[in-house]
Amino acid sequence: MDMTPARILIVEDDFVVARDLRNQLTRLGYQIAGSTALGEEAAEMARNHQADLVLADIRLEGKMDGTAAAKEVRQLCDIPVVFLTAYADDETLQRASLADPQGYVLKPFDEAQLRTAIEIALYKHAFDRELRASENRYAATLASIGDAVISIGRDGRISYMNPKAEALTGIAAGQATGQALEQVYHVREDESGWSLGANASLILTDAHGKETPIEQSASPLVDARGQLSGTVLVFRDLSLRLAMENALREAHAELARSSGMLTMAEFAACVAHEISQPLAAIVTNASAGLNWLRRPQPELQEVEQVLGSIHTEGTRAAGVVRGLHAIARKSGPELAPIELPGAVKEVATLLQEELRRNQVRIQLGPFAPHAPVLADRIQLNQVLMNLLRNGMEAIAESSHTQRLLTVTSLVEPQGLLCISVADSGAGVEQDHAERLFEAFFTTKKKGMGMGLAICKSIVEAHHGHIWARPNLPQGTVISFTLPLAQA
Repeated sequence: MDMTPARILIVEDDFVVARDLRNQLTRLGYQIAGSTALGEEAAEMARNHQADLVLADIRLEGKMDGTAAAKEVRQLCDIPVVFLTAYADDETLQRASLADPQGYVLKPFDEAQLRTAIEIALYKHAFDRELRASENRYAATLASIGDAVISIGRDGRISYMNPKAEALTGIAAGQATGQALEQVYHVREDESGWSLGANASLILTDAHGKETPIEQSASPLVDARGQLSGTVLVFRDLSLRLAMENALREAHAELARSSGMLTMAEFAACVAHEISQPLAAIVTNASAGLNWLRRPQPELQEVEQVLGSIHTEGTRAAGVVRGLHAIARKSGPELAPIELPGAVKEVATLLQEELRRNQVRIQLGPFAPHAPVLADRIQLNQVLMNLLRNGMEAIAESSHTQRLLTVTSLVEPQGLLCISVADSGAGVEQDHAERLFEAFFTTKKKGMGMGLAICKSIVEAHHGHIWARPNLPQGTVISFTLPLAQA
């Protein structure tokens, strides 16, 4: 806190009063910055002698009276003025008030009255200066922010606008001040349908007819007594933001088109992966049938069996393609109750020759009793076929002597059946286990990386879930869930 004594300038044309003032002020601990009998010298002396306060008689002899001198002091030096007067009539006080004094001292006065008037004037001036500084900081802050701000009084008239609000409304703050809000701020609801969050979609029309999309918010101003004294309206230009969102939507659309191309590539790979086995069987059977027919004595019974196998494999290939096409179109599987043990045996029978060739044993069960699932038969067979073949190939690439595939099932809560296919292969690393179901990812030397990705698509289309975990002490277990038909 500054304890330096205040420096006071005396403006008094009565020599005796001026002398008594000097003595009293000195006794009170103030410093005398100077003394003059002329009002026209007051401002210059106050500035040159660095006065903190001016004591001035209202009535001065000369060209400038005390009120005019006080105005000049306030403008030039921004220091408080306390009037000395022997007159307290309404006309004198009315004229003096125009100079915005910080106080009055009536003649004759005592030291206590003089000290009180001076201290109050100094305190009030310091408070007003800090208040002005705070207001300037507040105004500078509002002027520099990117949002537009309009302050409205209790009467609904504008008391403040920052430069951003001037720019968006097309009206200068000086012209807008004192006007009703609706005369300056012209908004309507946007009818184009765009919306950002919970904010209203509005269009602001400025004084020149230009339209700008905005979002706005309003906050009440409450005085010290808790009474509503006005409102602060804040609004923001959304033109750039909407342009960026439009660009982002276009980028997303382009990405979707690119993703569509990738999906077609994945679909083609799926088709190639899934029908390669039926086609290979068809080619093999056709070759065998030709050999039977080319014999001197054609074996028609054998040819009939081969043709039956070709028909079965062709039908299976067509069903696979239809199932994959349904997945690609996201049309959903054709659901029906299916007993899992029968479906597993059917697939295992188709793989019997491959299992024998790779010297892999298969164990079916234990299965949950009386637990039919709601599934598409062809697509369920695809999943089982891919999982069994995946396990068989993992075992074939392993050097372990235990060469066993196991298929089991158990009922889980929420009306689900969990089916697990366990192999005794080399297993997969944990980071690879998390990627097993990605398209084109494979840990095999000759794999395409599509089998498990197809399984994932089919299981999820059935509202199920598929995952992999280690099969201790060796190998991998792949499990998936399907909804129970009873549920």
